[in-house]
Amino acid sequence: MSRNAKREGDQAPDSYGFETRMIHAGAQPEPVTGARQTPIFQNTSYAFHDAEHAASLFNLQTFGFIYSRLTNPTTAVLEERLASLEGGRGATCTASGHAAQLLTFFAFMEPGDHFIASTRLYGGSITQFGKTFRKFDWHVSFVDVEEPEAVRRALTPKTKAIFVESLANPGGVVSDLEALAAIAKEAGIPLIVDNTLASPWLCRPIEWGADLVVHSTTKFLSGNGTAMGGAVIDSGGFDWTAAGERFRGLNAPEPAYHGLAFHETFGDLAFTTHAHAVGLRDLGTTMAPQHAFLTLLGTETLALRMERHCSNALKVAAFLAEQEAVAWVSYSGLPDNPYHALANKYLPRGAGSVFTFGLKDGYAAGVRLVEEVNLFSHLANVGDTRSLILHPASTTHRQLSEEQRQAAGAGEEVIRLSIGLETVEDLIADLSQGLETAALAARRAAV
Repeated sequence: MSRNAKREGDQAPDSYGFETRMIHAGAQPEPVTGARQTPIFQNTSYAFHDAEHAASLFNLQTFGFIYSRLTNPTTAVLEERLASLEGGRGATCTASGHAAQLLTFFAFMEPGDHFIASTRLYGGSITQFGKTFRKFDWHVSFVDVEEPEAVRRALTPKTKAIFVESLANPGGVVSDLEALAAIAKEAGIPLIVDNTLASPWLCRPIEWGADLVVHSTTKFLSGNGTAMGGAVIDSGGFDWTAAGERFRGLNAPEPAYHGLAFHETFGDLAFTTHAHAVGLRDLGTTMAPQHAFLTLLGTETLALRMERHCSNALKVAAFLAEQEAVAWVSYSGLPDNPYHALANKYLPRGAGSVFTFGLKDGYAAGVRLVEEVNLFSHLANVGDTRSLILHPASTTHRQLSEEQRQAAGAGEEVIRLSIGLETVEDLIADLSQGLETAALAARRAAV
């Protein structure tokens, strides 16, 4: 399992500040060599002390390492760190953000079950939930979560969870986490929050009532475009037993472990233990140790990077709001944005660095702009040190219907930016020349 229980002699992680924990949480000098940086344990399996030790590991009576599909020492350090940064009880790392979502639902969904998801999600999540999950006979209702009554109306006896993004991709919409947590609590189901775009430096959903937090660690947590990964962090606060038959995966006897019931046996570590002992065991959605190592390096500068990301993004958004070719800018850091008040509440350190804007000349201008910029990289990622640009309607949200694209904030005129750490004046100059060229091409095409 993950070593999320504190080791003897370690100081409680929450007694330190965020910046200290982003460097130290979960880590200690390697005991054999004294190496101060966490090593890459690039191995498949681990020797047992004796037969009794092996049996106790396989029976889940002892936490430790068996096989790297289940647990790995490098990955375990990252899991402890992410749990600390999010204020959770435990964490499980996976091969990607999509893998983290699958692992999360796998713990408690049964064939025929249902969950509610926001309409404003990353396009790949909409496809995973709406199409691929159907193969498991899991069903989703996409709801405008800004309307609490719409969420309540979507609840059914089979509903197992509510899923939202704290800061929605691509439109930068801020979810009212406290209100949604109240609805989930009334219904006796977990609130799951994708905190990828905000990162725990800007927003800690568990403090607002979230039960599970998922990340694509590929983005801001890694921060430099080198390592794929995902994670699910458990608050440890959801009562998986209270609903009886509803969450059998976590409260019913598990035949593979001699009738052990996870919540009864592991309490607030039930979800995390299940995610490793059953989820990773059977789905195999395991994070590579080298990717865990690279992500650990990323977490060490998270606060510093996010401050610069947000500072640059606010300046770029303000510039775009004044441009003739731009119809609108959706960045909650701007005072006139409809989500500005929610951003001040949930994201007091900054509104993130991913946002969208609309071009007056529509689809053709959007395609032309991404081809004309020089400093911005045209690719399907966010959260990099480099500034990135994308036209969602022709890429990440291409597989969706026009109605779905509009609901997700990815209409034909929309451009998504992920603002990096470069000199902000250079970013503004690059966008300025790109907008001018794209607008000129659109005017010529209209003649």
